[in-house]
Amino acid sequence: MKLISRSLLKIKHGKIILAVLLICLVVRLLPYFAPIRAADIAQNQLAMQFSDRNGLPLGTLLTRDQEHTSVVPLNQVSPQFIHAILAAEDGSFYHHGALDMKAVIRASKEAIHAKRIISGASTITMQLARMLDPVLRNFSGKLSEIWLSWRLTAGMNKDEIFAAYINRLPMGGNIYGVEAAAQTYFSIPASELNLAQASLLAAIPNNPTYFNPYEHWERLKQRQKYVLNRMVQQKYISGAIAARTHTEKVVFQSRQRGIIAAPHFLFWLANQLFQKQTEKNSPIRTTINRPLQQFVEAQVQQVISSLAANNVHDAAALVIDNRTGEVLAYVGSPDYFNEVKLGHNDGVQALRQPGSTLKPFIYELALEKNLIRPNTILADIPAHYAIPGAKLYSPTDYTERFLGPVRVRIALANSLNVPAVRVLEKVGVETFLERLHQLGFEHLNRTPEHYGLGLTLGSGEVSLWELAHAYLTIARQGDATPIVSTFSNFPLPSTDAINRISAYSPLAKHTIWQLITNILSDRHARATAFGVDSVLNLPFPSAVKTGTSSNFRDTWTVGFTTDYTVATWVGNFSGEPMRQVSGVTGAAPLWNRIMLHLHEHQEPAGFPPPEGLVQLPVCAISGLRPTPDCTSVVQEYFYPEDKSNYEGENQFNLPPEYDEWLAKQQQSNFTSTNLRILSPHHGDLFLLYPAEEAKQKLEFKLVGNKSALVEWWLNGEKLDTQSTNSLFWYLRPGNWTLLARSGEMSDKVSFQVELANLKPTRRGFSISNSPVNRNRP
Repeated sequence: MKLISRSLLKIKHGKIILAVLLICLVVRLLPYFAPIRAADIAQNQLAMQFSDRNGLPLGTLLTRDQEHTSVVPLNQVSPQFIHAILAAEDGSFYHHGALDMKAVIRASKEAIHAKRIISGASTITMQLARMLDPVLRNFSGKLSEIWLSWRLTAGMNKDEIFAAYINRLPMGGNIYGVEAAAQTYFSIPASELNLAQASLLAAIPNNPTYFNPYEHWERLKQRQKYVLNRMVQQKYISGAIAARTHTEKVVFQSRQRGIIAAPHFLFWLANQLFQKQTEKNSPIRTTINRPLQQFVEAQVQQVISSLAANNVHDAAALVIDNRTGEVLAYVGSPDYFNEVKLGHNDGVQALRQPGSTLKPFIYELALEKNLIRPNTILADIPAHYAIPGAKLYSPTDYTERFLGPVRVRIALANSLNVPAVRVLEKVGVETFLERLHQLGFEHLNRTPEHYGLGLTLGSGEVSLWELAHAYLTIARQGDATPIVSTFSNFPLPSTDAINRISAYSPLAKHTIWQLITNILSDRHARATAFGVDSVLNLPFPSAVKTGTSSNFRDTWTVGFTTDYTVATWVGNFSGEPMRQVSGVTGAAPLWNRIMLHLHEHQEPAGFPPPEGLVQLPVCAISGLRPTPDCTSVVQEYFYPEDKSNYEGENQFNLPPEYDEWLAKQQQSNFTSTNLRILSPHHGDLFLLYPAEEAKQKLEFKLVGNKSALVEWWLNGEKLDTQSTNSLFWYLRPGNWTLLARSGEMSDKVSFQVELANLKPTRRGFSISNSPVNRNRP
């Protein structure tokens, strides 16, 4: 009976043991049904480190949690660090599972004997579990840690676990991971750590605050000694090497907190990389040239300081290499970190009215479409356009002066508004807007009707980035290229826009762009508006265009040499107008300083002349073959097919649209084969006030006669034979026919004079509002 009882007891104990074993087996297998894989714990929120084109650091943008975290593959970590951290934290990591049972047993015995925890038994896998899910250091927390460790082992191999671990190591302060530590403390990648550096870094994670290298150097050195001794025990190094390494001098660099240079660029680029989901290897090597960047930043601050009295507070600048399209300098404001002065605003990407900086593109398009020729004469005279639902549009220059007939070169070089609007009227707003889109102005996204004829004067809003890119196209003679900001295939703008530009005909792609460059680089052509020795003129070949928006809120200067394109903006982020500041006094000095610095050691090559065009002498006023009476002869480009017309034309006759302008000129250099009476106009009606009969005079004025005597006849009565181009006559009521004759030339107009019933408000005569009278400005 006792034998049976014992047998039953054994069977019962066996079942219990079997059940326990079965439960343990199930528990151990459960993690394989919920494995954690490397992709599940991938670190997406990383600090982004940036360097310039030569590897010089620009700065680090922390994660949203303000952590300085970097990720590096295991094969890009120094073997010295791998050996050091393994020796210090888990020497047999590659030889046990999630738990190190030998270490558990050892730690348990020590704890029982001392009645407290003497040493831990945490493996690297368990430490990683604790990093992923921090728990309380109690029994339940330990069970949770073990469970997570098993799941990690079920889904990842040893190398994956180890890589995830070293990229999360707490390395002091807000620094996490070996790569971030190597870059911060030594300014080198983790792959270049030597034994002394590696053993010091491997000493920090045990207690990052206690072993802070800046505050507790001796403590850290003692921990390093422990690490080196463990490496000797693990046979990674010899005792002699350990002793020598411990005495080796290692310098921890001062923490480079924040950004060294180009803050606007770094934040803009980080946002672009995030939106494009581009691979973010750290550090990111940008195209920025740090010494140049810091020079431009200093110049922006100096120029703004010099303009403070003119209510100028903000500026931006962009420098691009013409050959590669690479951004060399990017300054968004005078001081990114000045929140009071809106320093975070990025003037390179901000949308502002571009003033006259779009004019070169309308002239290029008109030349491409043969709507104008290089020697075309444009009318810089008062013009009025009826805009549906709006007031009469009358473009003027800020000087409110008009030059009359001007060549295309003069109109563009001097940034004349009326000729530009006339050219846009020929081209069409919709066609011009399409071309601007092709050039990369993606923010001009309203309808053609919204912009109207003011588009060529800056009625839309563009960014300095877009302007610089468009002028880069001119500098490359129509050969469009994206702007490049990093050395990791990250082009802007889209290649679709580039392909559209590249589809231009060969003539538009080279010759016409070369002609536009020739005009923009002609200091003598722009002398009327800017003077020959203005800040726009450099001691080497350069092409440049300025712009000023309405109410002097924005000033721009964009230009290029054969080597570089530089775009500058000066204004106020608040939109407040500046005082007495234009493109040539606001943004141009900044542009000038940058250009001189860029070419300090080597002057750029000259611009090539327009291919296939011929230069011929023309009269500066008429744009035609010079006559003996021409007072100024200049050289102008012609298409070969226009040469025959050039040989046959030399007489310039102003059409009637110039009459109003000519009538206001004190003297005129324009001659004609025909006389033309400018004042009065045919059909004019004048009111004569009875009390002012002896005082009201009317000027008879004509054009087309330079020095010959003129006979004036009024209603068949000869008035004067000694007069030339002007004669004053006292008004008398009646219908009058005025005839002017000089040799074989003559002109005739009719006008009326009536008695008025009202007393005049000012001395002199008044012109009636009769429908027969022309509108006067």
